[in-house]
Amino acid sequence: MRRRLQHHGTALLAGLTAVTLSLALCSCTAGQGGAGALPSAPASPKLTSIDINPHDRAQLRQGGTLNLAIAQFSRQWSPIHTDGSESSTVAVSKPLLPTFFRSDAAGTQTPNPAYLQEAHADLKDGRQVVTWTLNPKAHWSDGTPITWRDIEANWRALNGKDPAYKSSSNTGFELVSAVERGKDDFQAVMTFDRPFSEWQSMFNSAGNAPLMPAGRISTPDLFNTSYLDAIPVTAGPFKVEQLDRATQAVTLVADPSWWGDKPVLDRIVFHAMLPDAMPAAFARGELDLVNNGPDVVGYQVIKNTKGAVVRRAGGPDFRQFTLNARTPALSDATVRQAVFQAINRDVVIRGDLGGLDWPAVPLNNHLLVTNQNGYRDNSLGLARYDPAEAARKLDSAGWKLDGDVRKKDGRELNLRMVVPAGVTPAQAEAANATRMLKDVGIKVTTVTAPANEFFDKYVNRNDFDIAAYSLLGTPFPASGNRANFVQSGGTNHVGAGSPAVDAALDRAAAATDAATASEAINQADGELWKVAGVLPLYQRPQLFGARADLANIGAQGLSDIVWENVGFVK
Repeated sequence: MRRRLQHHGTALLAGLTAVTLSLALCSCTAGQGGAGALPSAPASPKLTSIDINPHDRAQLRQGGTLNLAIAQFSRQWSPIHTDGSESSTVAVSKPLLPTFFRSDAAGTQTPNPAYLQEAHADLKDGRQVVTWTLNPKAHWSDGTPITWRDIEANWRALNGKDPAYKSSSNTGFELVSAVERGKDDFQAVMTFDRPFSEWQSMFNSAGNAPLMPAGRISTPDLFNTSYLDAIPVTAGPFKVEQLDRATQAVTLVADPSWWGDKPVLDRIVFHAMLPDAMPAAFARGELDLVNNGPDVVGYQVIKNTKGAVVRRAGGPDFRQFTLNARTPALSDATVRQAVFQAINRDVVIRGDLGGLDWPAVPLNNHLLVTNQNGYRDNSLGLARYDPAEAARKLDSAGWKLDGDVRKKDGRELNLRMVVPAGVTPAQAEAANATRMLKDVGIKVTTVTAPANEFFDKYVNRNDFDIAAYSLLGTPFPASGNRANFVQSGGTNHVGAGSPAVDAALDRAAAATDAATASEAINQADGELWKVAGVLPLYQRPQLFGARADLANIGAQGLSDIVWENVGFVK
C-alpha cells in the first residue's frame, strides 16, 4: 500500500511506500503492463527481475539461524504507522504479520492460502464490492482468530476520516464506504464509493500494508502506541523472541502455533548497524545476506568474500533528493525548480554507481522506473542540468546575488542538507550538491544525522531543507506512490503537491486497463515535475551479498519473500 523510505542505505517504502537507511522510498512498480501498455524507454537497461537462488523445500536443511542487517533499531514497530514507514521496521514485520497475497517476479498477485481462501471484486448496483474469505485456521499470537472484525478495524484506522490515527497511507481505504460481516465471521464484504483497480494492494506485504490486529489498533491511542518499543501481537510463520535495544538486535523464532508450512529456519536475527559497516560484517561471516545498494566499496568486499555470491535485480526503487517546501527558502516552486536545474545529476549518478556494474542512467519519472512498462520522460526540461536557467529562476523569485551567496529581504539562501551517518553514497551526494548549488549562489550546510534518528527526528519531523534517501517501490504503481505525492499523503515529506497530481493518481487507481493507467500515471508525473519536490536520481540497484548456500531470498525485484521457505541448501 505504501512506498517505503530507505537511507541508501536508508529508504522509505511505498505502497505503498517505505523508508530505509539506504535512503529509499517505495512506490514504484516494475510489473505493470499488459495489453495496451506503453513501450519501455529505448534506453532501458536490461535488468533481471528476480535473483533469489530458488530451491524446493525438500532440498533445504531443516533449522539454522539467518543473520540479517537493518539500518536502524526502530521505536515504532507498526509498519502502517507514519513513523513505521521505514525499511528497517518493514523488514522486521514481514515474517510476523499477515499478507493476503503473494507477488511474483512480474508483480502478479495470487492469494496466500495461509490467510486468504479467496477474494474477488464484483460490481453491485454500480459500485465495486470486494469479498474477502479468510482461512478459519488463521489466528493471532494471543490465540484470537483472524476475522472480518480485523479487516473492519484496519479500514477504520486507515480511511483518513479520523486524523488522530497517524497512518502512513490511506490509499484505497479512503474509497471504502462500508465493511460488513459476510456469511460468517471469516468473511468480510467491502463496498467502495468508487472503483479501486489495485485493491489487491490492501492487506498485502508486497505493498507494505500487512493486516494488523483489531485489538491493537481499534482506537487512535492503541494504533499510535501499541507497537511503540514493542511487537505485542503477531500472526506469521515467525514470532518475536527478543527486542534488544542494548545489542540493537531483533530475534525472531519459528512459531510452533503457525498453521501453514513449517518454517525451514529456526531463527532470524536482525542486527542494526550503519549501512557502510554491513559488507565488512558479511565478510566476517556475521551476516548471511546484506543489502548493499549503491555502495561501491561494499560491492568489492562482497565480490571478494569466499563462499559469497552477488544477487542482483532491477526493482521499483530509486534514489532521490527531497526538497522541503514547508521551509521559507523552498516554499516557492520556482526556487525548487532552480535547485533541480542547478544539480548535474550525471555527475551525482556516476559518483554513486561507478564500479557497480550497473547502468548509470538518470531516472526521469517519479512513478515508474526505466525498465517498467509505460515509462517515459515527462520532465519538461527540469531534469536537464542548466545552471544559467537556474540563476534566471532565482533572480525572478527575488533571490539576488550578493557576493557569492544570494539574498532576499536580508536573508541568505542557505539550505540544510540532511544525510544519514554511515551511508557512503549520501556523503558523496551532499558534497556534489554543495559544490553545484554554490555555483548558482545557493549555500548548503550539511547535517549528518545518526542512523537511528535520520527519519525519526529529521525527515518525519520536517527538520531539513534537502534530504537524501531512497524510495522503495511496490508492484502497485498508482496506489503505491500515492501517499508520497498527494497533498494529504501521510509520507509526503515535501509538504507540497497539486490538485492535478491528486486527480491524475485518482484516475490511475480507478483505471480498468493498463493503457489508461499508464497515461494517467505519466500525467501525474508531469505535474510532479512542476511541483519540484522530489528530484529522482537513478533506479536504485538491488545488489545483495549472499551466502552461496542461502536459498529463496535475495534480490526480490517485485516479488515478496516466502519466509517459511527460506533456508540453507543441504
